[in-house]
Order: sequence, then structure tokens, then C-alpha cells
Amino acid sequence: MSDDIGVSGVGRIAGFARHLGVGNVMSNLLFSSRFVTIWIAGGVLLIVCRIIAPNTLSSSSWAALLPLGSIVAVVALGQMLVIMMGGIDLSMAATISLLANVLVGVSEGSDDRLAYAMVIVFAWAMVIGIVNGLLVAVLDLNPLIVTLSTGLILLGVTSEYRVGTANNSTVPDSLSGFVFERVLGISKTFWLVLLIALLIALILRSTAVGRRFQAVGANRRAAWMAGIRVRLYVIFAYVFAAMAAGLAGILVGGIVVSPGVDPGASYLLGPVAAVVLGGAALSGGLASATSTWAAAFFVTILNQMLRVLGLAIAWQNVVFGLAIILGMVISGDRIADVVGRLLLRPGIRNLVGDGESPGTDDTEPTAGRFPVGHAAAAEHG
Repeated sequence: MSDDIGVSGVGRIAGFARHLGVGNVMSNLLFSSRFVTIWIAGGVLLIVCRIIAPNTLSSSSWAALLPLGSIVAVVALGQMLVIMMGGIDLSMAATISLLANVLVGVSEGSDDRLAYAMVIVFAWAMVIGIVNGLLVAVLDLNPLIVTLSTGLILLGVTSEYRVGTANNSTVPDSLSGFVFERVLGISKTFWLVLLIALLIALILRSTAVGRRFQAVGANRRAAWMAGIRVRLYVIFAYVFAAMAAGLAGILVGGIVVSPGVDPGASYLLGPVAAVVLGGAALSGGLASATSTWAAAFFVTILNQMLRVLGLAIAWQNVVFGLAIILGMVISGDRIADVVGRLLLRPGIRNLVGDGESPGTDDTEPTAGRFPVGHAAAAEHG
């Protein structure tokens, strides 16, 4: 009898282990499917460029694409964290414009004052982010309306500020040199932003703080019930977005040397599109820093290809807009939904043990949402 029980127990344990293995494969497939689309689209875009607009991929073109794409990427990474919280920051473009001019005005074109000017830029970026975060997280105001309003205020401040010192100044030469200087034949700006993207990805996936941040974005109520300080993480998202805009303002200043009234205008919706194309949902939840980084370069290369083809500005906007809409239609979030539906088909579920599994039920959370247990584990981890 004991032998029979032992064999039976081992069989059940083995079956449960097989269930966990297949379940993990399915979960990983569901999680990864939402982020793979942009990498495929990027490869297709490079092939199309090679065929119909080869000059887009010339060495001289890459010299401009890498710094410009990196700026889009750093703004998109900041926007990504806000969107993960279910919000949006439409003040980032105006923040870039203001802080690029602040950099110019404070530095007065002197290399000796560059470090001090950068400190001032990031300090003001933090203030802007805290204001946005408090209005959204504490006062519970609509993030779209709040950031659109603060963006208009910042544009007004920028116009007034340029009447004074910034209108007659340029950025220090050392900053311009850094933006275009190369390491291993590639722009330093590219390496800097790539490092930031990898660091964000590492923090989100491998630290307790990152897991709690994702838990808040996936389900605020569950995160709150698990003891996570939800409002603090929402405020942090807006602060980081503003800091990313500050870094973008510094880099934009290094490229244009003498910023105009609104040098950040072109970074209003492109980074948002990059976040969505990278697999994030505007409703909040999970996102991938590396896929968002790749999507930013996809947007930049597409825009450059249209210019190389010699299309009129109006037609460039039309084609660019249609491409973004198409990308959103087949975005990673929709792909994940399709894959999830396929995984729920009876034939697939039978692979996990006739549609049933030990210790689980139909309410088992998917990879798209954090269960309360994960949030609690993250809080105590």
C-alpha cells in the first residue's frame, strides 16, 4: 500500500511539475508576444529603406540619426513610465523647450558654467515633475488635462525667458562636441541613452522597487491592498519623465546650439507613439524599456526615410501618421490579446492537464496583470 501511495504521489508531483513547466512557457510566450512586434517591424523597415531609399542608411545619415533617435528614445523612456501608471505627460515637449533655453541662459556659452547649468536644468525638471505628479496622484486630476495645461504654462515661461539672457546665448562648445563625438564609431549620445534603457529594464525586472512599480501600474487597487505606496510611485513616474525631458533638453541644446522658442515641439507625440509601438498599453500596465528604445529608432528612421524620398511635408505627415496608426493596430498589446485567446483554446489547455491544474482555477492571473500575491511579495522582497 505504501509503495502504491508513493508511486501515485510521485506521479502527481511529476504531473504538477509538467504543468508548471508548460504554464511558464505559456506565460512567457504571452508576455513576450506583446513586445516582439516592433523588432520585426524594425527589421522590415530597414529592408524597405535598403530597397527604396538606400541613402537613409548611409554613414552620413546614421551620423544624424543616432543622436536624434537617442533623444526621441530618452523622452519615450520617460513617457513609458508615466503610461505604465495609466497616465500621459503632454508637458514633456514644453519642458524640453524651456530647459534647453535655461541651459543656454545659465551657461552663457561657457564650458566652465556647463556643469552648474546642468544642475539647474535637472533641479527645475524635478520641480516640474513633482508638480505634475502631485496634481495627478494627490488631487486625482486627469493627467492629460493637467500636463497639457502645465505644458502651455511652460511655453509661456519659455517665450518670456528668451526675451532676456537666453535669446543672445549659445550652448558651450564642449556640449556640442559631446553630442556628436564618437566612441567605437558611434555617437556618445547613442551609448548614453542605450545605457539608460538597459538600466531601466534591469531595475524594472530585477529589483523590488521595479516590481512594485509594475504592480502599481498593473493594478493600483491590488498594489494598495498589498501595502505599496501607490501615490509615491505615480509621482516618481512624472518626476522621472520630467528628468528625461531635462536630459533631452540638454542634448537638443547640444545639437541646435541656439534653441528657438519651441525646440521640443517635435517631441510631443512621437515618443508617445514609440511607447505604444513598443508594446505598452495606454491604459497602463507592463512595458519594455528595450522595446520602447527600439520603437523610438523605428519612428526616427521612418521619418528620415520619408525625407530622403523627397516627399512634400504634407505627404510626409500623412504617410507617417498612417504608418503609426498601422503600427498601433498591430501593436504588441493586440498581439498579446490574440496569443492569450489562442492559449485559452481547449486544445492548448489540454496540454496543461485536461484543462485543469492542481491548486489553480480559472481566475489565475495572466502575464498582463500582477496578482496581489506578487505585489505583496515585491513589497516584502
